[in-house]
Amino acid sequence: MVNRGKQLKIQRKQQVKESEAARHRNATLLQDLQKIEDRLRGRLLPSPHFLALETGYWASVEESLPAWEHFLLGKGPHPTDGVGQPTRRAKQKTSTAKDQGLPPHPKLRTAP
Repeated sequence: MVNRGKQLKIQRKQQVKESEAARHRNATLLQDLQKIEDRLRGRLLPSPHFLALETGYWASVEESLPAWEHFLLGKGPHPTDGVGQPTRRAKQKTSTAKDQGLPPHPKLRTAP
């Protein structure tokens, strides 16, 4: 019984030490987070020049989106094809009803 009592006292002391260390660690972490939060709040907004560039970029993306959708759906030419450039055409392959939906046959190889 005496040994068990001593073991319990030792365990309690160890738990108290671990608990205090955890409290100290948590307090330090909270302080660090608070410092980071304060720094983030104190940051200045990006420069007006940068904001203007960003706004122009997104306006350009939204403007060109329909042309890209049209192209990706296979309903129009490539959006970057210009007036001076020939349009890209896909090669058309003649197919029969049995070929539709099937992969091509492998080529036969002859032995050397």
